[in-house]
Amino acid sequence: MILDRIVEDKKIRLKEHKSNVSFEEIRKFAEAELKDEKRPENCFYENLRKQGISIIGEFKKASPSLGRIESKIDLLERIDEYNASVDAISCLTEEDHFNGNIEYLKTIRKKSDLPILRKDFMIDEYQFYEAKAIGADAVLLIAAILDDAMLRDFYALARELKLDVLVETHDENEVERALKTDPRIIGVNNRDLKDFSIKLETTGRLRKLVPEDKVFVTESGIMGDEDVRYLKETGVDAFLIGRAFMESRDPKELAHHWKSL
Repeated sequence: MILDRIVEDKKIRLKEHKSNVSFEEIRKFAEAELKDEKRPENCFYENLRKQGISIIGEFKKASPSLGRIESKIDLLERIDEYNASVDAISCLTEEDHFNGNIEYLKTIRKKSDLPILRKDFMIDEYQFYEAKAIGADAVLLIAAILDDAMLRDFYALARELKLDVLVETHDENEVERALKTDPRIIGVNNRDLKDFSIKLETTGRLRKLVPEDKVFVTESGIMGDEDVRYLKETGVDAFLIGRAFMESRDPKELAHHWKSL
């Protein structure tokens, strides 16, 4: 399965990261960020839980299902558009399958005060210190690649570093496992990890299992007005939107339009 290959490639990349910046060094950088307190704590969570639908605008250059994504505008222009329209930014930092890089997140951090989600395949504590050091406000935990102990321990580490956590699920079992960590934010990815098909009904089905006091995020497959209307009716709190915004010449206008539906 592609997910297994991504994780194996991530392990190789981690060796490279650790050889460039040691664990001791990255931990010091993260601790310096904690002491500096430039960023408001819980800002990602707070921006998603406010009244009305919130939108996380994503920056990604490729994906295993789509291949290379041809963005209609450059990164700096995109940040300006997002600053004027969305509630948070998601940045892919996975190199081999999504053509991401931590340098993109650093660039976004310099140009935006919005909360930033580091979207990656988090499998090692090093990555959490790295996320804090490069300016992320939140991280993604994917239930499908983590056992219960890793979910619990990584969640605790992230919160210790004052990072918000989006716990991503794909089915009933993963929702049940995710809830054991008592997360404040739960996401449902509508993409089937086996065949990459999109089923928005996955959000509708799993929404019923998540307590109302959790912030509920729907991810993947949001491409048009009918998708937005359907997902709003299921009771989601926030949308994470990648491809539709990346392929749009005017993501600001599109975000405003979808919020108004």
